[in-house]
Amino acid sequence: MIAPKRTVFALLFSFLFLCLCVNCVHADEKIWRAIYVEGGAFSNYQNTLAYTARGLEKLGLVKNAAVDIPSDSESTREMWGWLSENAKGRIKFMPDGHYSADWDADARPLLKEAIIERIRNRKDVDLVICMGTWSGLDMTAEELGIPVFSMSVTDAVTAGIVASAEDSGKDNVHAQLEPGRFRRQIAMFHEIFKFKKLGVPYEDTPEGRNTCALSEIISTAKDLGIELVFATAPLDLPDEEKSFQNLKSCLDKLATEADALYITYNATPLHRYPSLMKSINDAGIPSFAQAGPSAVEYGVLMSLAQASFADIGQFEAEAIAAVINGKKAREVNQIFEPELGLAINLKSAMKIGWNPPLEILSAVDEIYQQIPEDK
Repeated sequence: MIAPKRTVFALLFSFLFLCLCVNCVHADEKIWRAIYVEGGAFSNYQNTLAYTARGLEKLGLVKNAAVDIPSDSESTREMWGWLSENAKGRIKFMPDGHYSADWDADARPLLKEAIIERIRNRKDVDLVICMGTWSGLDMTAEELGIPVFSMSVTDAVTAGIVASAEDSGKDNVHAQLEPGRFRRQIAMFHEIFKFKKLGVPYEDTPEGRNTCALSEIISTAKDLGIELVFATAPLDLPDEEKSFQNLKSCLDKLATEADALYITYNATPLHRYPSLMKSINDAGIPSFAQAGPSAVEYGVLMSLAQASFADIGQFEAEAIAAVINGKKAREVNQIFEPELGLAINLKSAMKIGWNPPLEILSAVDEIYQQIPEDK
């Protein structure tokens, strides 16, 4: 039996109406306009940004977000530019949304002012991604009325970015936290080498002390009965050569005064670590990188093999997704609990005359056989 024309038209009309409604739902989905803020270039920021973008793609919030990490620089500017052109979906990486102070303390307040003025007056930003202590502090200091995600910070609680690991203290703020991470690092390092004096270089400014988690270093040393030997200098400067020379002077000094070195976060590019570590390894002193395995690859003796950046990025992406789907940033879990292993550079071990015992090697997750300068 052939359906009457009226029935056919009714069915066709219903189908078209349904399609229109579906399209309206997609059209009504909010596009979240994102900007990126950092204190300066750092390889960890590159990796965190890249894998957060991949995590957002995995969650279906964006497409084509697999941005490459530059091999010849630690800048995120080109990465953000690529994302703004190629990644499409619920999140729009604003083409003019990359902000960096380039480790210039004088430029930092001007940058902060410009970003806040844009958010409040132009009203074309819905979400802020912050990398590091500087940007985390600056973007959470005032109520901006939009979500702020603080990433790649040594300790966001000690820095004053969030109130506690369990509660950011502000409805629009979320930070990734890994409580006790640096205590575990120092305890493992001490368990292996039983040193009595630990050398610690750092920048003696509020941001510098926060960046290296100095309070946690001090409390851990006290609990373990370790004497700390400090060397301080400006380590995060716009002048890369000056930062490098300052850090090198600190390490050279500590090599004569300490039994072991805990190399804290700093702005020295990884490719300069081989020359940075030469006097340390020549002196036969064990070293530990606070920043993780990337520095071990370039000549530091060891570090805890941190969670993969894929895991970190997925954690950050899920936090962003939760906010996009209706939660307040404050309501999203901030505690990231990865499994940690050990990373060792065997060439550095040979240089200091240390033959890692089998029980140590069996616990190693990442082994580096060479130092780039020796390849």
